Amino acid sequence: MTKAEIRNLYKQKRQHLSALQIEENSIAIANQALQLDIWQHTYYHLFLSMARHKEVDTSMLLHVLQGKDKQVVVSKTHFKTHSLSHFLLTDATIIKENSFGIPEPQDGLEVPVHKIDVVFVPLLAFDQNGHRIGYGQGFYDRFLNECRNDTLKVGLSFFEPLDQALQPQTHDVALDVVITPEQHYWF
Repeated sequence: MTKAEIRNLYKQKRQHLSALQIEENSIAIANQALQLDIWQHTYYHLFLSMARHKEVDTSMLLHVLQGKDKQVVVSKTHFKTHSLSHFLLTDATIIKENSFGIPEPQDGLEVPVHKIDVVFVPLLAFDQNGHRIGYGQGFYDRFLNECRNDTLKVGLSFFEPLDQALQPQTHDVALDVVITPEQHYWF
């Protein structure tokens, strides 16, 4: 299958998930994350879930991060430049959905990319080598290419890895680990 075919298939698979399945699987993913040796860092980048796309609900991970007194960083999307800017999430941060349904900070303290230690990455599908398929706009690949070499890249997926290997492009960044409801995969 092509990347486009895989993208469409996994969008359809997610649309068939019930609200209860999303909640239970998101809790299971947060519990799997707690088993990983990733909690010694300071700055954690977390994507805020798009409910209409039935993404992994990251609110559970947010509670874990806050409970561990971590600095949580969230992004604002810039569609003209296909880039992200990153802001510290605080009690005062105002979050609003943009026209694409992405919850984003409206303002706040901007965090330079080099400070980010761990990035939780959204995805539609992934393979046994840690390559992912996202929505196809390249926002996260550009962002991950800006990160330090030792920044941990942690994918979150409702589904297990693809049987076929994906053919990465030169700008694609492989993940270090992917967490599913059942287990986690280190690459």
